[in-house]
Amino acid sequence: MAEHYQQSYQTQHHTQQQPRSHQVVKAATAVTAGGSLLLLSCLIMAATVIALTIATPLFVIFSPVLVPAVITMALLTTGFIASGGFGVAAITVLSWIYRFVTGKHPPGEDQFDYARNKLASKAREMKDRVEQYGQQHTVTQQHQSS
Repeated sequence: MAEHYQQSYQTQHHTQQQPRSHQVVKAATAVTAGGSLLLLSCLIMAATVIALTIATPLFVIFSPVLVPAVITMALLTTGFIASGGFGVAAITVLSWIYRFVTGKHPPGEDQFDYARNKLASKAREMKDRVEQYGQQHTVTQQHQSS
């Protein structure tokens, strides 16, 4: 706490040590910069209101043409982007398959082999379970019929 008061005192003492002219120049600079930005903000707001006032009737007149045109352009753009993306994905997959088939070890081949082995082991496990269930089921039916 004492340190805070000491820093506050040093800050006040430092500002008091500056000549009065420096403080006046700093204040004048701050007022000039702030006022300029405020004036610029007001001019931009006025220009926006004027532009919107002029453009609104044009938007209303041309809206039967503009709205369908914007929707059409959005759909066309989306279609071209999706088509390009799927084309790149297809070429990537086909090149990966080609490298895999020709034995060139594409990236991710080890994960593919791991997944294939895991699926094969699960398939064998399910086959064994089905055979066990079938044997138990036939034994149960034989006991019920006798």
